[in-house]
Amino acid sequence: MTVEMFEIQDGEEKGVQTVNFQPTNLDERIHSLDILRGFSLLGILLVNMFAFSLPMPHILDLNYWFTEAKDIIWQQNLDIYVQSSFYPLFSMLFGYGLAMQYTKSQESGANFYKFAPKRLGVLFILGLLHAFLIWWGDILATYAVCGLFLLLFIRFSSGWLLTFGLVINSFMHLFILAIYFLAGIANTEVEEPAIDIEMLNSAISAYGVGGWTDAFTQRLSDLSIQLSLDMWIMSLMTILPYLLIGAAFAKWRLFERAKELKKMWIVLAIIFVAAGLFIKSAPYIFTRTYLLDYLKVYIGGPLLSIGYISLIVSICLIPFAAKILKPIAKAGRMSLTLYIMQSIICTVLFYNFGFSLYGQVDVQMGTIMAIGIYLVQIIFAEIWFTKFRQGPLEMAVKRITYRKILLEK
Repeated sequence: MTVEMFEIQDGEEKGVQTVNFQPTNLDERIHSLDILRGFSLLGILLVNMFAFSLPMPHILDLNYWFTEAKDIIWQQNLDIYVQSSFYPLFSMLFGYGLAMQYTKSQESGANFYKFAPKRLGVLFILGLLHAFLIWWGDILATYAVCGLFLLLFIRFSSGWLLTFGLVINSFMHLFILAIYFLAGIANTEVEEPAIDIEMLNSAISAYGVGGWTDAFTQRLSDLSIQLSLDMWIMSLMTILPYLLIGAAFAKWRLFERAKELKKMWIVLAIIFVAAGLFIKSAPYIFTRTYLLDYLKVYIGGPLLSIGYISLIVSICLIPFAAKILKPIAKAGRMSLTLYIMQSIICTVLFYNFGFSLYGQVDVQMGTIMAIGIYLVQIIFAEIWFTKFRQGPLEMAVKRITYRKILLEK
């Protein structure tokens, strides 16, 4: 899920024009950006843990799935602090990285549109392989498609990118909220959604007691929901705007100018963390209505994302903070590899062809397991970077993308 920057230089060798792609030097990396990517990996795993261990996406509301008091409390806390706040965060980082590539190519004179679509194409194929062969909940293919749409806007200034992002996102909110009010359900208390028992039992049977072939067949069924037309449209209304906002931040060089903008980052952290947590807590503080539930996910979630970004950037401005958080930054440098690794580890843990823990883990234990997996990944990243400069999948994506460009010369 990482979008790396590359220096692009034209050269001549034996009369043939070549292009040399080199990873950004470690001294040039923006450590707060890597730390944010590493931090996001934990949030994403905490959310995805229950999609691995329970018959998702056939459970439409986890708040009605858990009945034990302890599970309800843990689930509510995850809902407030984690759920719907990390995919906007990672989306903004993805947009930031892509815009950094564009800016770098403009400075070096390279043709950004020569390599960016191919890199996104490789990411899309990797996402599909992940979805079909490992886990149905892949997000890489969605990022790749939304990234292709971002290329249509990336030439615009930061102000226009921010405007496009807010307008697209606001259009969706206005449309859906208008339906809520016209249907008279905005202030109605949320009811337990109907569950397709047949699909629920099918997922439990395939993942919980079936073999790899059964899991694969069920995964195809689940992908018909995950990759449906409705989901693609929803992605363009949500993830694409966050990519645009992230690209706008990159053109303003907000991370690079963090010291200069210290007061802004601190103020944003206070305001957006407070606003995001209040809006996300509202359904639990007050009556859980459809309106408050919608605002929790689609307004509170992104606001808290920006709050988390601002908070971590502010923390990174504290002397020695970046050094203390260096292990998390290393995990962020290989976020693509670790994201896929999370899927492999969790399917082995939960599915019947592995340790068969499917449906047997409560919320507390699932959270502890997620933190444990994340800590193991941090140790893995620490060891990996003693020998290599990039993660294995990051290295492979780079070589596949740019080798193809060289062959076309």
